[in-house]
Amino acid sequence: MRTKGSENILLEAAYNKALRLAKSHYENFPVVSFLIPGKLRKHVAIIYWFARTADDIADESEQSEGLKLEKLNELELNLKKSFREEIINEYFFALVHTIKECDLTVKYFSDLLCAFKQDVIKSKYKNYDELLSYCKHSANPVGRLILELFELRDDNAYKYSDDICTALQLTNFLQDTMIDYKKGRIYYPQSEMKKFDVTEKSFEEKENNHNFKQLVKFSVDRIQSLFDTGKKLLPMLKGSLKTEIGWTVAGGEEILEQIRKKDYDVINNRPKLSKFKMISIMMKSGFNF
Repeated sequence: MRTKGSENILLEAAYNKALRLAKSHYENFPVVSFLIPGKLRKHVAIIYWFARTADDIADESEQSEGLKLEKLNELELNLKKSFREEIINEYFFALVHTIKECDLTVKYFSDLLCAFKQDVIKSKYKNYDELLSYCKHSANPVGRLILELFELRDDNAYKYSDDICTALQLTNFLQDTMIDYKKGRIYYPQSEMKKFDVTEKSFEEKENNHNFKQLVKFSVDRIQSLFDTGKKLLPMLKGSLKTEIGWTVAGGEEILEQIRKKDYDVINNRPKLSKFKMISIMMKSGFNF
């Protein structure tokens, strides 16, 4: 039988491990930045652990589709078991503690797993609506969970957050065009590739021809529109959350700007933000030391 003291030790150990994991992975922006209030960092970190764990399973190149799906299903089952106090490991113990303490929507975690399962079995998208459906499960739940952590539960806020998160996801697809292709995935809608007369040969031969540039430009312009709409969320936010979201949006827009400056060549030039650039963006987005 666990005592209150032993539970607290288990929780602290899990949160500390999750924090170290979050800090060790490169992202365009730190997952647990200093702008996140101290009391919430452990919660953000354990959510990141869950998403990172599922993502690593879906991206494991040496394993079969069947085994990947089995592991993702097991991850989902373990979360359900943990709610019944059948604690699988310290991470799940901490995750359930976060969900209950912060009154988070459990469905958003199921949505994330749905997206990772889709990554295993689906490598191409017929049209933009299919891609938006993927973003609805892969990116948007993260934004909504962050809003819930900050106790902002508003339908308009959710909508604008979805626009930002979808824009960030689509930006990442452009950024990782060739990384994804090497994994057998193409996140450019097939209908739009056909519209701009782009074939998989361009990816295979790393050919940044006029047609491919037009496809990327079309995508960049559409993503920018999503960012523009999503920025309506910012006046609804306060303090560090407003700065954090503003910083994140500015970072996404900077990636788009790098793509424009490289003449839409995402095949041969992967845009990436340096630490110096991240600090510069943070300062321009309104943060004052």
